[in-house]
Amino acid sequence: MTVLLKTGDLPNKLIKGADQLLRGFYTAASGMVSQQRQQEALSNNIANAQTPGYKADQTALRAFPEMLMHQMSKNDVPTSRGLNFPMQNPIGSMNTGVYVHENIPDYGQGDVRETGISTDLALVDGELPDETGGLFFTVQNEDGEERYTRNGNFTVDGEGFLVTTQGYYVLDEAGAPIQTDGIEFTLTEDGTLQLPGENISLGIAYTDNVNELAKEGNGLFNGEAGAVPGEAAYTVQQGVLERSNVDAAQSMTQMMESYRMFETNQRVLKAYDESMGKAVSEIARLG
Repeated sequence: MTVLLKTGDLPNKLIKGADQLLRGFYTAASGMVSQQRQQEALSNNIANAQTPGYKADQTALRAFPEMLMHQMSKNDVPTSRGLNFPMQNPIGSMNTGVYVHENIPDYGQGDVRETGISTDLALVDGELPDETGGLFFTVQNEDGEERYTRNGNFTVDGEGFLVTTQGYYVLDEAGAPIQTDGIEFTLTEDGTLQLPGENISLGIAYTDNVNELAKEGNGLFNGEAGAVPGEAAYTVQQGVLERSNVDAAQSMTQMMESYRMFETNQRVLKAYDESMGKAVSEIARLG
C-alpha cells in the first residue's frame, strides 16, 4: 500500500535532494530556452546576410538574480522548559539559470558595393559627434508614420515617387515624398537630388544613440531622430548599396557553439529526470 507522506515525515536528506533536482530542472531548461532563442537570432542574421543595410542582432544573455542560501536549523537550550532558538547558517549564493535579456543590433557600417543603378543610394559614415550616433534615410511606412532605414535599395513607382522595395515613400528634409519623374537623376555627396528645374535634399536623420531605436522589420527602425548636426561628416553615394554587416562565417560558428550548449543542457535535463524518477520510487517505498 502506498501512503502519501507529509513533508515533515520525509528524511531531511531526501527532501533536500528533491529540492536540488527541481532547481536543476529549471536551470537546465532555462539554458535550453536561451540557446534556442540565440539560435533564432543567428538564423535570422544568416538569412539576411545579403539584405542591403541589414544590421546583425547580438543576443545578450543574463543570469537570473542570485539567491543567498541559508540552512535552517534550531539550537536547543537545556532548560526545564525545553527552549530552542531558530538558527540560520549561510551556505552561499546560487544562480538559477539564464535568459535572453534582449537582442541588440550591431549598427556598424557595412561594406559598400557598386551596383550602377541610379536609384541605389548608400550612407557612408565619417566622423560623427557621438560614439553611439547614427545616420539614416527617412521613409514613410504604410500608416503614414516616419521611420528610418539604412537600406538604400530604392526605386521609382508608377507615379514617379522615390520608394523603397516595399513601396514606402522616401522623404525629403521637409518630410514630404520625393517626386523624381523617372530614374534618371543626379545625387550630390551631401544628399541633394538634382532634378530638372529644382534641387531636393534627402531627409537624412541623425540620432545620438542608436541603441534607443527599435527594429520593426523590412529594414525599418522606430525611435527619436532629428536633424544632422553640422559637425557630422558623411557622404551619400549614388549607384552603390551598403551591404549587410553580418559575418556569415562567424554566425555559423556561433550557431554551432549554441547548438552544443543546447545539447549539453539537454543531457543535464535528462540526467535530472532520471534522478527524479529514482527519487519518486524511493519515496513511494517509504510507505
